[in-house]
Amino acid sequence: MAETHQFDVSKLFSVRDFVAVITGGGTGIGLMAAQALSANGAKVYITGRRTEVLENAARSHQPGNASGGRIIPVGPCDVTDKNDLERLATEIGRRERFIHLLVCNAGIAGPKAEPDVAEATDLKTRLWENEDLADWRANFDTNVTAVYFTTVAFLPLLQAGIRPRGPLEPYSSSVITISSMSGIMRRSQGHFSYNTAKGATVQLTKLMSSEFLKASIRVNSIAPGYFPSEMTAKSSDERQKSYVPPEKIQDTGHVPLMRAGREEEMGMTVLYLAKNQYVNGEIIAVDGGTLNVLAGR
Repeated sequence: MAETHQFDVSKLFSVRDFVAVITGGGTGIGLMAAQALSANGAKVYITGRRTEVLENAARSHQPGNASGGRIIPVGPCDVTDKNDLERLATEIGRRERFIHLLVCNAGIAGPKAEPDVAEATDLKTRLWENEDLADWRANFDTNVTAVYFTTVAFLPLLQAGIRPRGPLEPYSSSVITISSMSGIMRRSQGHFSYNTAKGATVQLTKLMSSEFLKASIRVNSIAPGYFPSEMTAKSSDERQKSYVPPEKIQDTGHVPLMRAGREEEMGMTVLYLAKNQYVNGEIIAVDGGTLNVLAGR
């Protein structure tokens, strides 16, 4: 039975001595996850396609010395390339005997074509001319297929992290996929390929959470709403941070909180899934209540 002092937040959510790997960790949600984990004691490896972005993110956002955590750039890595993924897993394996957390965050937005006309000929023209098969393939390659192969590449290191190791025992390693509220809602928002791909990420998460039970590896997903990232803001600043003005969210008309998510709110969710070993196979929407307005599944 737990004593009251065991409910101290520093005990509940400390990830001191954890080792984590985050794809797409140089900007947006990946960087938020890296900050939350490192601020609470984890050694966090961030990877992505742009070396300079990774190095700048790590340099700009190292936690204070008191936490014991670090952000370490590694790569570059293209998650749609199995050879790159194998090289990444091998490189991490040279540095660490195990990892405790993998965050599959790398993703792309894909094409946009608004289905906002009622006449079928016009609707066909709009969708046919603004999308192509290559964009759909690229979207699925990054947002779905790469999540699967990234997870598979790190299974041995994740399982190695389960074994009792001093202050971490007992502990089950886990994977967090970053899906989207767009993969749960019934509106396309003009992003048919992205929303469909993120729906597939949700299903993939559920499949992996069930099938990897035998390896004692948990798999959960965060389905974000609007958070400041290069995907939503189209850019980042000199510290790899993005800003989404409240007016942009208010203009959508379907976010009850009328603002983008705060970075700390994403960090809370990452820490919760990293530490709560009784959660497996869950899709947690962090969307400001958007799915209460736009129908979900």
